[in-house]
Amino acid sequence: MVKKALYTPKHAEILKKFYKMKTPTLPDYGLLTILAAVWGSSFMFIKIAVETIPALPMTSGRLGIAALVGLAVMFAMKQRLPSGLKTWGLMVIVAIFGNALPFALISWGEEGVDSGLAAILMAVMPLTTILLVHFFTDDEKLNLWKMIGVVLGIVGVIVLMGPTKLVHLGDDIVRQVSITFAAVCYGIATLFVKKIKDVPQISMTAGILALSALVMLPFGLLTASYVELTPSTVSLIAMVLLGVLHTAAANLLAYSIVRRLGATFFAQLNFMVPLFGVLFAVLFLKETISWNAGFALLIILLGVGIARYGILKSLKQNDQK
Repeated sequence: MVKKALYTPKHAEILKKFYKMKTPTLPDYGLLTILAAVWGSSFMFIKIAVETIPALPMTSGRLGIAALVGLAVMFAMKQRLPSGLKTWGLMVIVAIFGNALPFALISWGEEGVDSGLAAILMAVMPLTTILLVHFFTDDEKLNLWKMIGVVLGIVGVIVLMGPTKLVHLGDDIVRQVSITFAAVCYGIATLFVKKIKDVPQISMTAGILALSALVMLPFGLLTASYVELTPSTVSLIAMVLLGVLHTAAANLLAYSIVRRLGATFFAQLNFMVPLFGVLFAVLFLKETISWNAGFALLIILLGVGIARYGILKSLKQNDQK
């Protein structure tokens, strides 16, 4: 049954299109860099937003704005929301683990953690995805290079947090762990996104954003009911930008890049986002990056690079079979 499902004519056509993706040009690399800069700057804008807006109301507001933009684009493109109970069930899971939960965890974490450190911690996301895919799928197992990459990612996180702090959990370390768990959430969401079939990307994105906003709404309202909200203009602007630019627009741009150039090209984003996150934190928030944070970033990015080599090696071997 499994072999038959994997090698239908439909899947063969998909693979054929995948291997004939458009060759990247200089403007394509420019778009990828712009997207990396946008997502890298999100850590800075989250830090600004949570200065006067608590994490849960801010996340709720951000997702509400993103949902409105996503739905507006969907209707403008004359598309409609997906149908089918199974599709909506999968979208609910993606909404929780791909948006609502990680956005809330990162925002709460950044109430006590510098945005540059948050960007470094989130750099382990592709490595957590590789690990989860190994245990929950049949066709993307770990090889030596992927395993080395995952181990380096774990070492990088330990170097960043400090081995002594991991033994004595304080407020800062708990917030750092929450940000790291957000990376795991993104990995879980990736597994379920792959299961959503035959749904236009814009419709799927709009539906997931709408569900994410609905999931976060009661938590945002509950927090706002017992916390005196006095948001500054700067924090409100940051929240709006996070919704419009960093969530809705960035997702649409990401879809365009993946559709034209493929997931392998898009994966190069994993190297640039944390670098931009650190750069913006240093330039605009005047944060200082300690030697161990810089060293940890190098270890994690090395792990991502080695793991990516393992993925490409696996794809090449499968293609030759």
